[in-house]
Amino acid sequence: MQRSQILTNATVFCAIDETVIVDGALWLEGEKIRFAGPADDLPPACADAEVVDLAGRFVMPGMTETHAHLSFADASPFSLGRLPVEQATIVAVRNAEKMIRAGFTSAISFGSNYKIDVALRDAIRARQIMGPRLMAAGRDLGTTASNVDSGGAGGLSQIADGPWGLRKAVREQRRDRVDVVKIFLDGEAINPVCPPGELSFCDEEVHAVVDEAHRHHLRVACHARSAGAVKQAARAGVDYIGHANYLDTEAIDLLAARGDDVFVGPAIAWEVQYLDQCESLGVSKETVRRQGYEAEIEATIETVGKLREAGIRLVVGGDYGLSITPHGSYARDLEYFVDLLRMRSTEALIAATQNGGLAADRSGQTGTLAEGSVADLLIVDGDPIADVRVLQDHARLTVLKGGMVNTGQLGPVS
Repeated sequence: MQRSQILTNATVFCAIDETVIVDGALWLEGEKIRFAGPADDLPPACADAEVVDLAGRFVMPGMTETHAHLSFADASPFSLGRLPVEQATIVAVRNAEKMIRAGFTSAISFGSNYKIDVALRDAIRARQIMGPRLMAAGRDLGTTASNVDSGGAGGLSQIADGPWGLRKAVREQRRDRVDVVKIFLDGEAINPVCPPGELSFCDEEVHAVVDEAHRHHLRVACHARSAGAVKQAARAGVDYIGHANYLDTEAIDLLAARGDDVFVGPAIAWEVQYLDQCESLGVSKETVRRQGYEAEIEATIETVGKLREAGIRLVVGGDYGLSITPHGSYARDLEYFVDLLRMRSTEALIAATQNGGLAADRSGQTGTLAEGSVADLLIVDGDPIADVRVLQDHARLTVLKGGMVNTGQLGPVS
């Protein structure tokens, strides 16, 4: 018999829209939500359920980290991909637990060392380890001299050239059972060989990657800072676009034409924290400004305003897993969305919940509190509408995944 619980006396944010229900309730049955809404509207059928009084606490859907790097070890951004596979795997298991304890019940990998994310996904599904529902990526796929081509062996990148070489690489990743293929369409300001405005792929190569991935029901994620790279991604049908810092009107229009088939994550945490903490990495602030990161933040603020006006789905995820953006701090993205990108707190919550949920699961079963949704939710001791930073305090979060506290193994709400 399935466990049946009523969570009552709650402030409920269903994330279907920006409405907040002051006297709300939820009915959970097994791993599913049977009801979410005003307490007065609870259906009679729930009369035999166990009742849990939340004393006015805030309830919202679990969040989705859409730019996840679980195998990153909180190391310097200048030394990624150097851990042996054994150590990187141990790190990733710990990070998966940190992610779900931080309130992120789903995640989309944006690149993995080796094939670690595939193993993580399988272990999480088998309830062998704690972690979010994970869409697993393989190694970053790039072309020769692209941002991920270090010229040497490593666990983070796979290099291929030409449409058929890249199709083969996608097929190899499919053989490894990935869910997501990650490509680097342009560069990074700290890379002297491949800066943001330089395209690493020709159009035919991007189309080949997307076609091959989609034929096998895989998603495609991309690193794209420049307008040119975002246009390539939009035209080819890339599913997830990370960064999108410098966009012109044509790029915005191409994304808008895709409707709900594309998700954009500004991923601004890296830029903000690199500028703030650069000296801890041995880089002066003046060097960072010359590299263009201060200007990039300003450009991103302007671009996000245009994306919002165009109704393009924005999601959270900011290259966490570096020394300057450590694992567990993922909810800082919502603070940036509100304070830097000028969103309403409810709008930032929608990006982290409804939009992220749809990005991870197009069926709409994650990211909202609604009848038929999976019971992935946060109970918050505080009000993220008043101050979204409360979500960064893990001690104030009770995390349910599939109706169970934290892991799906530890028991019901009490």
